Amino acid sequence: MKFGLFGSAQAKRGGPDVDSAKGYNDWLDFNVEAEQLGFHSTFAVEHHFTGFGQVSATVNLLTYLAARTSTMRLGTAVMVLPWHNPVLLAEQVATLDLLSGGRFDFGVGKGYRFNEFKGFRIPMEEAEARFEESLEILAKSFTNDEPWSYEGDFWSFEDVIVEPPTAQQPHPPFWMGAGSPASIEKVAERGHNLLVDQFASIDATIERVDTFRKAVEARGRTFDANEVGVARGLYVAKDAADRDAAIERRIQARRRVDNLAQNPDGTNKATMMSYDDSTATTAEAAFFGTVDEIVAKIEKFRAAGVKYMLFSDGGSGIEGLRTFSKEIIPAFADEDDDAAIKAAE
Repeated sequence: MKFGLFGSAQAKRGGPDVDSAKGYNDWLDFNVEAEQLGFHSTFAVEHHFTGFGQVSATVNLLTYLAARTSTMRLGTAVMVLPWHNPVLLAEQVATLDLLSGGRFDFGVGKGYRFNEFKGFRIPMEEAEARFEESLEILAKSFTNDEPWSYEGDFWSFEDVIVEPPTAQQPHPPFWMGAGSPASIEKVAERGHNLLVDQFASIDATIERVDTFRKAVEARGRTFDANEVGVARGLYVAKDAADRDAAIERRIQARRRVDNLAQNPDGTNKATMMSYDDSTATTAEAAFFGTVDEIVAKIEKFRAAGVKYMLFSDGGSGIEGLRTFSKEIIPAFADEDDDAAIKAAE
């Protein structure tokens, strides 16, 4: 199995006594050591207007991380296409892919937080149409070597050629989050990779991966489990009391985000807004627990054919990753996985 990271950096506001860069620098150091510990990748989110400093300029931050790493794949989870000029975004992504030596994974999405659409003064009702148009323009940007023009509902370009070229051909792999069967089918139809969110139950997540496998095979392609990233929250606990306290903190943090995401009339029905945030449900879905408890949950996924998992740090920090690398990765390393075996020694 392969293990990567998923999450966010924070840059807090403050006066002259507050180092706003500290959260970013801590995140960078965290990922640099994670690479040394055998973690395969890191996916960073994109969010805006939170008031608590979630990373916003994701491509910029990953470009800095690219310069400090050499093997770790660098992904977005996700860049919200309705908010970005797609040609400018294609240029930024291509630059990152080129400078990283082809290590970029391009996670894209439509967005789901009401406060962000409100802040950009973009109607949420336009999210899907804007997403589809931007995705089409991105594909043209990456694959056309001659100048081209485009006239759409939201964007128009005349006689442009996107530079630089990407290192990966024809472009960095696209990753998309999906939860419903219809949206999972759409990811398979596009030929993109799948990201499964961290809040669904283990059984529901396994069912979604199986839906994707069947959809890929129904289209005459060979299913590759490495093209599905299953996200989970991770907290390596000292004992049951430590685990339970961390779960409660996770619930409170999620409620804070849900308050930003929900429409004033409560009509936001995005998959990310649909999960029960009770203690029992959160504890089942998240990988919060002792080493043995985490191993048991990973084993359920491995038995179902999952090969790639992405972990969002729930607060155990770099010490949690060190424990994971030493005590958990070896139990799931393939015989030919030299990087993981070496990191666990």
